[in-house]
Amino acid sequence: MLEGDIGLQGLSPKEAPAAQASGAVDAEVAPPGGPGAQAAAMRVHEKYSTLPAEDRRVHIINICAIEDIGYLPSEGTLLNSLSVDPDAECKYGLYFRDGKRKVDYILVYHHKRSSGSRTLARRVQHSDTVPAARSIKQDQPLPGTGTPVEAGGPEPPMDYHEDDKRFRREEYEGNLLEAGLELEHDEDTKIHGIGFVKIHAPWNVLCREAEFLKLKMPTKKMYHINETRGLLKKINSVLQKITDPIQPRVAEHRPQATKRLSYPFSREKQHLFDLSDKDSFFDSKTRSTIVYEILKRTTCTKAKYSMGEGEERKKDSALLNKRRKCGKYGITSLLANGVYSAAYPLHDGDYEGENMEFNDRKLLYEEWASYGVFYKYQPIDLVRKYFGEKIGLYFAWLGVYTQMLIPASVVGIIVFLYGCVTVDENIPSMEMCDQRHNITMCPLCDKTCSYWKMSSACATARASHLFDNPATVFFSVFMALWAATFMEHWKRKQMRLNYRWDLTGFEEEEVIRPRLLPQDHPRAEYEARVLKKSLRKESKSKEKRRHIPEESTNKWKQRVKTAMAGVKLTDKVKLTWRDRFPAYFTSLVSIIFMIAVTFAIVLGVIIYRISTAAALAMNSSPSVRSNIRVTVTATAVIINLVVIILLDEVYGCIARWLTKIEVPKTEKSFEERLIFKAFLLKFVNSYTPIFYVAFFKGRFVGRPGDYVYIFHSFRMEECAPGGCLMELCIQLSIIMLGKQLIQNNLFEIGIPKMKKFFRYLKLKRRSPPDHEEYVKKKQRYEVDYTLEPFAGLTPEYMEMIIQFGFVTLFVASFPLAPLFALLNNIIEIRLDAKKFVTELRRPVAVRAKDIGIWYNILRGVGKLAVIINAFVISFTSDFIPRLVYLYMYSENGTMHGFVNHTLSSFNVSDFQNGTAPNDPLDLGYEVHICRYKDYREPPWSENKYDISKDFWAVLAARLAFVIVFQNLVMFMSDFVDWVIPDIPKDISQQIHKEKVLMVELFMREEQGKQQLLETWMEKDRKRDEPCNNHSAKAGLDSPTFHGGAL
Repeated sequence: MLEGDIGLQGLSPKEAPAAQASGAVDAEVAPPGGPGAQAAAMRVHEKYSTLPAEDRRVHIINICAIEDIGYLPSEGTLLNSLSVDPDAECKYGLYFRDGKRKVDYILVYHHKRSSGSRTLARRVQHSDTVPAARSIKQDQPLPGTGTPVEAGGPEPPMDYHEDDKRFRREEYEGNLLEAGLELEHDEDTKIHGIGFVKIHAPWNVLCREAEFLKLKMPTKKMYHINETRGLLKKINSVLQKITDPIQPRVAEHRPQATKRLSYPFSREKQHLFDLSDKDSFFDSKTRSTIVYEILKRTTCTKAKYSMGEGEERKKDSALLNKRRKCGKYGITSLLANGVYSAAYPLHDGDYEGENMEFNDRKLLYEEWASYGVFYKYQPIDLVRKYFGEKIGLYFAWLGVYTQMLIPASVVGIIVFLYGCVTVDENIPSMEMCDQRHNITMCPLCDKTCSYWKMSSACATARASHLFDNPATVFFSVFMALWAATFMEHWKRKQMRLNYRWDLTGFEEEEVIRPRLLPQDHPRAEYEARVLKKSLRKESKSKEKRRHIPEESTNKWKQRVKTAMAGVKLTDKVKLTWRDRFPAYFTSLVSIIFMIAVTFAIVLGVIIYRISTAAALAMNSSPSVRSNIRVTVTATAVIINLVVIILLDEVYGCIARWLTKIEVPKTEKSFEERLIFKAFLLKFVNSYTPIFYVAFFKGRFVGRPGDYVYIFHSFRMEECAPGGCLMELCIQLSIIMLGKQLIQNNLFEIGIPKMKKFFRYLKLKRRSPPDHEEYVKKKQRYEVDYTLEPFAGLTPEYMEMIIQFGFVTLFVASFPLAPLFALLNNIIEIRLDAKKFVTELRRPVAVRAKDIGIWYNILRGVGKLAVIINAFVISFTSDFIPRLVYLYMYSENGTMHGFVNHTLSSFNVSDFQNGTAPNDPLDLGYEVHICRYKDYREPPWSENKYDISKDFWAVLAARLAFVIVFQNLVMFMSDFVDWVIPDIPKDISQQIHKEKVLMVELFMREEQGKQQLLETWMEKDRKRDEPCNNHSAKAGLDSPTFHGGAL
């Protein structure tokens, strides 16, 4: 035995193939386990070795031990020596153990090890083996895959569930080998019970899939980008010099004068592409995308064992047999079923440390994910290169949005400063603060509240002018146009990125590609649901056939039908609206219920405000009673904020659950449905309290002596004499700032840190005592496994869309909203960047030409903002009543007397029984007439307390303003949309130039081929001419010619 092993070690690389071939023949003749099989098992072809030829060493192991567990290694498998530490060559997990082939993707699975058993450490490499070689003992477990080798011990009890997973993994990995991928296993890891499968895509596979996916790759042909001339060129050069300090120090971000012509990759036209460095032709992002496409479409149909016992086991066995016929398991299904626990591409390396190789991840960390570079532009091209187009477009959109907030913030600050400067010149607030007017107001609540002086609300009136002034109307118009300009600017920026990233023809590819390769693979849940439906239909058909006697003449027809229908049963079965109706009905009812819960909570807060105001009114302290309105408003807003943050998390989970039970077919459909539900619920949750203050508070109060009550006990609350706009400003600012500070920043920083800390503690308990030493030597794929999985861009977009609503919907009441949004986004960009670079596993790069459904949501919010701001200015603020008074009722053309004009009178003798104040002499004198804010007839009129003509005049003016404002701003927005072209002129010229250059390139190629063909034909003709002349002369000189014909 040892002699054979020593002889094998002594074989030279040239002799190894011959030895392998002879061993294969011996294996066919000799019985299993014989010397021939043993020799064949140990002979390895040179190209399947995991180490270079000069460093190759074969570890001598006990072949009998392998035979005892029933495993015969195939010729594509090599059990390597563990005595050589390969970390220096494999660069800590970024390469296979040969140090040459890059790891493009990682699959992770759980395996069980018995603590009292000896397990063979497994670092196994698979190469391109033929199916026949792979089929040898295919149903037998590989060493180290969960089956321990015990020295003379009893066979452990079988775990059918784990065994089924293991056999699915073996078949799936075998199918990956047949697809051309190369695999290498590693179960001897620092993380106990976790195994890794490293995947490498060789050059031929990359070329095949790139052609299949129609990936645009740069060709050898380069052309000059058209540069601006004259004055524009000078302006651009000046701007470049000014902005140079805020540009990231990244090569991809520098302006390029030339660009390579791109063309969909084709193996027949490889001469067009620059293949001088094949290792870097396909970058790591593209390689992982190609591997992921293979993983999605490679299926696994095998399951050896059932997972139950007794009757359940029989049912499971029947189900598994059906699955073998009609079930397919891609990587998404295998992940959902727990066959694999994770699948992800690797990061390029570490981002911290001095003595480390420089990589794109470290560059992103230094120039993008650091708070110290908050003032710099983002290196969007490098982000796209590392994370893909979809994530690159998100950060590009976020950058454009943040840039556009700068002018909006400046104008908002100017509007706010205008209010501060003119507050002392505002006549209505001066009248309210004047003690000489001595206006006595009616009580704010029944019994416990007493009469009060209007001058006590002086501070609220002065503060209200900061946000309720003529400049607010201008700012509302400006923000509506700003939203339209932002959308147009983003479309132009998006087209520039599409040109730079070679996505200009992506929409045509999406139309053509489904015929070749379905990009939208069915989700695992959809396949399972279809499988369940198909099995149910098949069982029903069998039940019918059992009760209906078959005619003997039709038995062969039945057999043919059964044979034809049993292969791919699920291809004919789809989920119809009837199958999904219960889920749709559940979604509808749940969404209505959640919206009702939100309204109920707002109603509860309203009752809290009313009851708290009544309780504080009974306080003996004058300072407490004077600040009732501010105290109640602030505490109620804080309660609203806490409820909104909690319900946001709850509604996000509910939206995901409702989308799951609907079983969408594709990931794209799942994402769009999830976005719609989550946005609807979160929009209602975030804005319902603000809508209440803006449009409902103080509108349905009634009047003294005839108030409106909730539950016959709580009187509806009123607005302050200065209007509800100040309270709306407080509500909006606290909710907006609170959500940004707590939900967007603290949650994004704190929760990932806590999860990472808990994972660290969990791994520390599972790992051996020398944990710190293990952490130092972890491979790249082990470190990435401990990171948080990427959960998609929906949460990132959602928080920005909600913020966009705060900035645009109620901006008339809070001009400083763009400023706070700008400050938040400066932090948010670096926070998200740091999360993507340091906290998350590297996501699979996804090609996308736009931001998808989010653009339509943004447009919808922008249109809604025009309508809402029109109503806020018209109905919530006093802008329209002031205009009506100024031009219709003012005696001297000024605002003097406006406050008295907006107040109605009430005779205190008309109070209902039990509603008059308990202490009518609280002000020190007896009150006969009190005032309240409304347009009603006085008590001495014939129609006392009826709505006056002034009310209808103001209402008509308000409605007219809404119509004029809405149509004018909509027209201006559409005009901006029409004036600004979606595609910049220079980009359209460059795209046209690329098409012309591509046509010229192929025309020259065809002309070259034609010239080469003509040259060859000319050479052949010249070569044939001497032969023809010689044969003609020979014919003339021959005797046959002389005598025969003549």
